[in-house]
Amino acid sequence: MRLSDDPEHVGRPAPAVLPVALRARLGLVAAVAALVVAVIGVWYAGDGGPGWVDARFSVAAEDVPPRWRSVALAVDFWGEPAGAATLVGLAVAGCLVLRWPRAAVLVVVGVGLAVVTTRLLKPLVGRTIHGDNLSYPSGHTAFGTAFALVVALLVAGRLRLGTTAGTLLALTLTLVAGAAMGWAQVALGAHYPTDVLGGWCAALAVVPATAWLVDRAADTVRRKRG
Repeated sequence: MRLSDDPEHVGRPAPAVLPVALRARLGLVAAVAALVVAVIGVWYAGDGGPGWVDARFSVAAEDVPPRWRSVALAVDFWGEPAGAATLVGLAVAGCLVLRWPRAAVLVVVGVGLAVVTTRLLKPLVGRTIHGDNLSYPSGHTAFGTAFALVVALLVAGRLRLGTTAGTLLALTLTLVAGAAMGWAQVALGAHYPTDVLGGWCAALAVVPATAWLVDRAADTVRRKRG
């Protein structure tokens, strides 16, 4: 891309990181997701074992052959500090190459807040697994889902996708990423299935709100400079 082609260098507003076409639908998704996180958290508050839903799904997910356990470990790596930092770093670098600073901010803040939210909720809910290990909601699943949703929002904004195409892209990426990371967590015995659902919903609740705030802040700064 030539410098003159970039919207931030020709006086036009940069693409919003929360595309206007997706705001209403993702706002509704975020509200429902936040409600799901709260309901599951209240239901399993203080528990130290699986519920009946967890018991049904955990058996199938944990009963995997050794080669699939290796796959689960590989997926899990991308939710660990080293893997997560690599993904975020590459995404930020891509945003800066495209001269889209607000997108770089969303990558860091959006994904970071999703993970921080799970860490704040864990001691509040107090659900444990394997002794005293706090488990709800799953931070790994929240990270994978949040990262996928941020990428989907940026692609939708950059390509100016419409409501249907943008929503389909966002839901597809978040479902794939969340399901993959969630399966890995259950297969490795690190989380209950409902922990995974809580982590997935936490990301769906946090990222759209963060993207909206990033757009508001960036537009305010741009107006003051202009």
